[in-house]
Amino acid sequence: MKGIIGKKIGMTSVFLQDGKAQPCTIIEAGPCVVTQIKSIDKDGYNAVQLGFVDKNEKHSLKAEINHFAKANTSPKRFLKEFRNYSLKTDIGQTILLDIFNEGETVDVVGITKGKGFQGVVKRHGFSGVGSQSHGQHDRSRAPGSIGGSSYPSRVFKGMRMGGRTGTDSVKIKGLKIIKLFPDKNYILVSGSVPGFNGSTVFIQNKHN
Repeated sequence: MKGIIGKKIGMTSVFLQDGKAQPCTIIEAGPCVVTQIKSIDKDGYNAVQLGFVDKNEKHSLKAEINHFAKANTSPKRFLKEFRNYSLKTDIGQTILLDIFNEGETVDVVGITKGKGFQGVVKRHGFSGVGSQSHGQHDRSRAPGSIGGSSYPSRVFKGMRMGGRTGTDSVKIKGLKIIKLFPDKNYILVSGSVPGFNGSTVFIQNKHN
């Protein structure tokens, strides 16, 4: 597997050779620094830890400063481990977007936008209870009955109800790399990816 940490810039669209408009997402991928290499003998599994975006040293713990000093780099704001990394790396090495190729298929992981507390219509797609006739006027977005009264006299676990919505880790699979812009560290991938503009995403390809 190979991967890199990036930042979602926004969405746009491009015209393909057949004239069709393709919605795309612009991601600023890297540069990332290899801050740690884990092995089966020492850590129990193989992984490469990458760091992304510099962090002010005065806002870093002493342990963090010493950790990044081993890689001869400044403290990083975001860290991500990629298990079974297929590329040969060394501590302190810089990973750029040139590890990918145009036309390659990748998976993108991000955190969805937070919506706060939402009802069942927005959170689960409930349709509501229908008309507002015969004095019924304030139940159109209510969930309805959530359980029996005499039996089982409780609400089952997993019942779909209102609650905090969003901020979930979501992986979008099979996105195609449309274009690479090495001078700006931009990757143009087909379709949309989770998160708001400026959020951190992880781009990976498990087949290489």
